Amino acid sequence: MKVFCGRANPTTGSVEWLEEDEHYDYHQEIARSSYADMLHDKDRNMKYYQGIRAAVSRVKDKGQKALVLDIGTGTGLLSMMAVAAGADFCYAIEVFKPMADAAVKIVEKNGFSDKIKIINKHSTEVTIGPDGDMPCRANILITELFDTELIGEGALPSYEHAHRHLVQENCEAVPHRATVYAQLVESRRMWSWNKLFPIRVQTSLGEQVIVPPLELERCPGAPSVYDIQLNQVSPTDFTVLSNVLPMFSVDFSKQVSSSTASHSRQFEPLASGQAQVVLSWWDIEMDPEGKIKCTMAPFWAHSDPEELQWRDHWMQCVYFLPEEEPVVQGSALCLVAHHDDYCVWYSLQRTSPEKDGRAHPARPVCDCQAHLLWNRPRFGEINDQNRTDQYVQALRTVLKPDSVCLCVSDGSLLSMLAHHLGAEQVFTIENSAASHRLMKKIFKANHLEDTINIIEKRPELLTPADLEGKKVSLLLGEPFFTTSLLPWHNLYFWYVRTACGCWCALAGWVSVKAVPSLQDLWRIRSPCGDCEGFNVHIMDDMIKHALDFRESKEAEPHPLWEYPCRSRSEPQQILTFDFRQPVPPQPVCAEGAIELRRPGRSHGAVLWMEYHLTPDSTVSTGLLKPAEDKGYCCWNPHCKQAVYFFNTTLDPRVPPGDPQTVTYTVEFHPHTGDVTVDFTLSDALDRGC
Repeated sequence: MKVFCGRANPTTGSVEWLEEDEHYDYHQEIARSSYADMLHDKDRNMKYYQGIRAAVSRVKDKGQKALVLDIGTGTGLLSMMAVAAGADFCYAIEVFKPMADAAVKIVEKNGFSDKIKIINKHSTEVTIGPDGDMPCRANILITELFDTELIGEGALPSYEHAHRHLVQENCEAVPHRATVYAQLVESRRMWSWNKLFPIRVQTSLGEQVIVPPLELERCPGAPSVYDIQLNQVSPTDFTVLSNVLPMFSVDFSKQVSSSTASHSRQFEPLASGQAQVVLSWWDIEMDPEGKIKCTMAPFWAHSDPEELQWRDHWMQCVYFLPEEEPVVQGSALCLVAHHDDYCVWYSLQRTSPEKDGRAHPARPVCDCQAHLLWNRPRFGEINDQNRTDQYVQALRTVLKPDSVCLCVSDGSLLSMLAHHLGAEQVFTIENSAASHRLMKKIFKANHLEDTINIIEKRPELLTPADLEGKKVSLLLGEPFFTTSLLPWHNLYFWYVRTACGCWCALAGWVSVKAVPSLQDLWRIRSPCGDCEGFNVHIMDDMIKHALDFRESKEAEPHPLWEYPCRSRSEPQQILTFDFRQPVPPQPVCAEGAIELRRPGRSHGAVLWMEYHLTPDSTVSTGLLKPAEDKGYCCWNPHCKQAVYFFNTTLDPRVPPGDPQTVTYTVEFHPHTGDVTVDFTLSDALDRGC
């Protein structure tokens, strides 16, 4: 059966109705899941297996049957581990039906159907009794319900319900315990992901400073955690203000509470500075003695950095304090971790909240609009003074005293730059009420509310009255729109330029570039085959089928600054768009080959766009400088790049003197705004990654 799905096209700006397969959402969920990454996580799997063996042995040593409850079983891997370790029976709960169906097949394939029952329900719907899903309570609880924040996937409510209704008192639990750690730091780079800094503009009349509204400075920020690969943040980007502090632990073998709670730790700052950011991670102990431990600690806090496990399904957390606070070396303070049933947040206090009886503070919520409109990378992008200087330099070359400018990026400060650089009149389009309110606050804080006109309307609906009868002579825009995910979604600027009939735009033309690379990220798409001795080929086939449905032909957005990459070729321009011309009515196609000169495997290709503002000024959303001799890449940290994963791997044994090639066919579809690329690999080994 087919269904009609409505979606807003991020490139063209139009609302489209597409005919999709009724299981399209299922395919997307499976194709974009982290199942492959989890199955490739050797450290996680090995520690779980060790913990399960130990738990089953402890129950057996008491002369009891080992009855296991596995919540969120996924592939059924942990249940199969339990049976292989000697468990008498496992009840494996999986709420996602396609996954539950796959688990049934995987369990059968491995010969455990007589000892594992897959229950396709949410754990809170499972019943106990003669006619229930389980005849009695389990005495071993196994779960993997954790996200980067530990509790963000509802681990606490699930454990709370399980202990009340599904498992025996003082049951064995794997993992047995989790501990959340935190470290207070000062970091201008990370703080720039949360606050708007003053922006300096050099003009013919001297320096002008764009200041943030007081409301933005006082706003506690977005309530959600910023989860990143903290190992890719240079230690030179932050100053450590505290030791690593164990903030709170959860014992999963006992009754768990999902109620709001606060946990404080007194510490003496290691250095004086501005407390701004809390870095946080957790570890899980698979046994009561804490001998079997799986940790998410970054390299500087890891007990054995050489054994650091790469993983993407669990990373590290960055939390922003509601406001920066000065700290003095040696002067005792309290760092407080607060959490409800799904979220964690932090505050810095002079005394312990337990001692003075203060109530738990409410979860911080943005009240300035900026954190609702701009994501964390966008804050960093706006605060990048070098980037601002680049736009200022480009604007100087195209602005004239009689210029009438129209700015079309979401929440952009380009309109203010144009005004300070001498444009006669500046208009800015803000499609949403939220962006309208935000820009109005920023203009008012800089006394420009009566100078720059805000138009809350779609660009193609503009009338001469909206522009006060003036003809736009310069269209301004950045490669940023709130609806954009992939680099070419920002071609919306081109569609606006075509609709408005503006022949002069800040960006004259834009090129799409590609380079084959990827070092670790390929694991999220690589088939697993066998995992800890269990056959999970059915899961591999399921993911491949979901990808073949459509996703394998589509790019995925990834912030590659977080993922080490080695380029096997020099960047190659594969497509060019001329913004001086309107969007063409027919598709734009190109084909070619990329020669791979550096040794190593190629698991995929990366695409990005470069905007040529003037002949001497280019803004890249991808590589910021040529790759080093060994191919290591420096990516724009404010943008996501488009990643295509290859279905095969290029053979690294081919001698450098006999280079391999990747041939490509790329096509721009003007009616949908999509860019599609087909890659063909020479000398590829059809044996997976």
